[in-house]
Amino acid sequence: MRHSVLSSVTLSVPGIAPVATAYCDWLGYHTTAEGRVTDRLAESWDAPATIGSRWVELRAAAETQCVLRLVERPAYAGFAPLLHHGWNANEILCADPIDLAERFSQPGSPFRVIGAPQALDSNPRIVALQALGPAGELNYFTRLPPEGGSLIKTPARTPVDRSFIVVLGGPDLEQMQAFYRDTLGLTVSPRFGSVVAVLNAAHDLPPDTRTPLSLVALSSSYALELDEYPASATPRPCRPGDLPPGIAMVGLSATALTGATLPWRTPPTLRAGDDPHAGLYAGLVVGAAAERIEVIASG
Repeated sequence: MRHSVLSSVTLSVPGIAPVATAYCDWLGYHTTAEGRVTDRLAESWDAPATIGSRWVELRAAAETQCVLRLVERPAYAGFAPLLHHGWNANEILCADPIDLAERFSQPGSPFRVIGAPQALDSNPRIVALQALGPAGELNYFTRLPPEGGSLIKTPARTPVDRSFIVVLGGPDLEQMQAFYRDTLGLTVSPRFGSVVAVLNAAHDLPPDTRTPLSLVALSSSYALELDEYPASATPRPCRPGDLPPGIAMVGLSATALTGATLPWRTPPTLRAGDDPHAGLYAGLVVGAAAERIEVIASG
């Protein structure tokens, strides 16, 4: 899986229409595909409860690879991002976080800022804001300098561009690093610490608490972030046979799956018909923080 890219970020949402409208009208996304979850697709997700559910794929204006997929599922009472293990934040490139924060403060905005635009303490040339979306999902909106960052080299091409990092929270950073490095064969950075203000606030930690984290390189355009969450974080709730709430899955596209010996929850199958990955092979693996990863390849 060394040659992989971020191909999809899947959100479990209680209603597709308001979420899709928010991303299209406020962020400039557009719909590229839609359908209903088939028996075979639900089986591949190990989520039979999703059979018949609506799904929609959205894409940023200049993006050709990564999609935001919405799957309509009932809400989970009491769920909120940052409090549980699993995929917790979708980091999206933008040109001007300060302007975006001002727009989000307008009446009727479906996005609510919970972290004002700030420079990262690890790289002051990178500025990010954090905002909850219409389904309570957590987005980071991040501006990279023109030359890019130390890992991601491609800044935003439009006012709001694509997902480029997805943040995973788990109880043990070493276990998460080992999974992505040793099981998936990806390049994982050494452990370092950074202040994650929204995480500290969610867990009532001192504002200067540093979260141990690591980065997983996918390409010069995409990465994953692994955060070791405080002991107050708990496993993510999930109904039997359903998708978990919030960011339910992340899709990684690889060059090939032939001969891959990954610990498949569901083995790769050729997708066809009304399927988001028709014509491709896709299977499901589950990581060290119980995160779901859809692995996709042409063969």
